[in-house]
Amino acid sequence: MTDLIPTINKTIKYGLQPNFSLADREKLLQKHLVKIYSLYFDINCTFDETEYSEINEVDYSDIRKNVTSNFPELGFYKTIPNINDLYNFTDYATGDALDDLSDIILHLLEVKWRIENNSLANGLWYFELIFRGHTQQHILDLLNYLKQKKG
Repeated sequence: MTDLIPTINKTIKYGLQPNFSLADREKLLQKHLVKIYSLYFDINCTFDETEYSEINEVDYSDIRKNVTSNFPELGFYKTIPNINDLYNFTDYATGDALDDLSDIILHLLEVKWRIENNSLANGLWYFELIFRGHTQQHILDLLNYLKQKKG
């Protein structure tokens, strides 16, 4: 798991700092998201039963504002809530790529904070929990959106 914190840092910077002028930033973002996704499968942790303090609330609006300044071309997309329902041609939803990335960054910030302030086991446990329940879908949706946007 030595790659986790460096990969998190490469991803969260888009929500912590405005106006990055990196060439190929979408391609780099995709690379880091795929790396985060793959690291999930390497987690082997046990639950740390120590009572730790919780992270101070991170302001979603600040993260989103920075994400928007770094990726102003991202927007809304159509998604299908249940891809296994082959005969439903009317049920769809709207996704938001800026929200996807903002949520991913918020989750990764907490994973990093837990590793650095609580314990490695606590951070990995949280990563596994939040990834399976929420982050994974955001990453899949965002990667699919970026792919579809490019054509």
